Amino acid sequence: MSDQNYQQLDDLSGETLSKQNLSDTSPEPAVEVEPFATYFDEKIPIPEDETHSWFSFRKLWAFTGPGFLMSIAYLDPGNIESDLQSGSVAGFKLLWVLLAATIIGLLLQRLAARLGVVTGLHLAEVCNRQYPKVPRIILWLMVELAIIGSDMQEVIGSAIALNLLSAGIIPLWGGVLITIIDTFFFLFLDKYGLRKLEAFFGFLITIMALTFGYEYVRVSPNQGELLKGMFFPYCKDCGAPQLEQAVGIVGAVIMPHNMYLHSALVKSREINRANKKEVREANKYFFIESSIALFISFLINVFVVAVFAEAFYGKTNQEVFNECLNKSSPQSNLFPNNTDPLQVDIFKGGVVLGCFFGAPALYIWAVGILAAGQSSTMTGTYSGQFVMEGFLNLKWSRFARVFLTRSIAITPTLLVAIFQDVQHLTGMNDFLNVLQSLQLPFALIPILTFTSLPSVMSEFANGIGWKIAGGILILIVCSINMYFVVVYVSALGHIAYYVGAAVLSVAYLCFVAYLTWQCLVALGLSFLQCGQTYHLGLTGYPELFLLHNMENENTASPR
Repeated sequence: MSDQNYQQLDDLSGETLSKQNLSDTSPEPAVEVEPFATYFDEKIPIPEDETHSWFSFRKLWAFTGPGFLMSIAYLDPGNIESDLQSGSVAGFKLLWVLLAATIIGLLLQRLAARLGVVTGLHLAEVCNRQYPKVPRIILWLMVELAIIGSDMQEVIGSAIALNLLSAGIIPLWGGVLITIIDTFFFLFLDKYGLRKLEAFFGFLITIMALTFGYEYVRVSPNQGELLKGMFFPYCKDCGAPQLEQAVGIVGAVIMPHNMYLHSALVKSREINRANKKEVREANKYFFIESSIALFISFLINVFVVAVFAEAFYGKTNQEVFNECLNKSSPQSNLFPNNTDPLQVDIFKGGVVLGCFFGAPALYIWAVGILAAGQSSTMTGTYSGQFVMEGFLNLKWSRFARVFLTRSIAITPTLLVAIFQDVQHLTGMNDFLNVLQSLQLPFALIPILTFTSLPSVMSEFANGIGWKIAGGILILIVCSINMYFVVVYVSALGHIAYYVGAAVLSVAYLCFVAYLTWQCLVALGLSFLQCGQTYHLGLTGYPELFLLHNMENENTASPR
């Protein structure tokens, strides 16, 4: 740890830790003074309900909010584009992949929420305290890259929606500027109450459900094929395009910055972490709420996949070109007059819907994309602030933090919007998906590491089953995404790209190996322990200053 962090440790020790029972050898996951206040100015109180001891709808309602904000990442424009491409390329055949990816995402989000509830710190704050200086700086930079990549997709998705709604009058860069401005406006809604902000996000999710649900009803997909594709893991007559699309679904659903976001959002509830019963109860209700939120997001994703699977699977460019030409669509030139399979993105998807199902389908689609882009841009902003504040220990004013984190993510987006045409963004979207896929280990490995440490989580640490299952899930997800990266790089077709990718791969794999080593020690492979693994609290002197039970000499004597 740095000298500054040791000073923070000593300061807090004098104020609070000296009051605790230092002789107890089992660490408690409680703090009375949080080193960093939650981003939100208020905390939602949890009502008492003695008449319903096991389950209370009043308590569930009080805990409802963070999971729905987290679920926005499963509905961002990148996910919507992955859904429509999945439907147009593979029909209903990959719905089971979407279901599996959502379930895996839920299990990983559970770990993130538990870390925030038990420790009172979110993932970025824990990483800042537990990893040495150089690794944590590298980790911060990698997570920032993931946030920037996600943010570019979200902001450009909103800009595309505004372009469609205005019939091309608002250019891409104009839509980006509008999105930036209204994001700043909406972000300050929480000054009027956290519940009002959460209600606003609920309103945006409702808009997505209604708009994409309208498209679903309008197209009327084959329900038998839909259920077959969802519950029977098969992909008859599938080739490389379908396999790449399946990999893309996993990469789009499981996003690295969402782990950091969810672990912070759960801090908005008033939980006495000194009371193990309350901590256990909070973990239960947050998991139930997350399950409901991700179920709703899954249904919305299914709506999009099913619409494009039913209407456009097997269609050729020529068929779409002729249909758009017959409907006098000004965008018919988007589709070459040939017999190649139809390829769509968010923009072309809206145009195709308009050609086949009328203008209302196009505009309703655009409203849904606008809601997806706007809501995910706002949660992406929160992610950026939590990550930057946690890793860098910022003490700036709120406006300064919002402005800095927005500027870092928005600047490259605005440059792309100025120099790139709205009709040619698919290549950039593929690159951004690869970028985020590369960053997944930098969220998944730390979250498994810290939730497996008894010195951090006390009795709420992962059991042997969760350790094994979590390790396998993370290995599968990272392997799938690495395959996606290899396929993308292989398609670049230039020796300079190959050389650059090879050099970067060595550095990348070394850092992933370092994080994996730390994680394996945390999972119980103590024979690997050496050197600086004490930074993970693996010895008798855990350095998380939120823990009550530190050795007496560790708190009594100055460093």
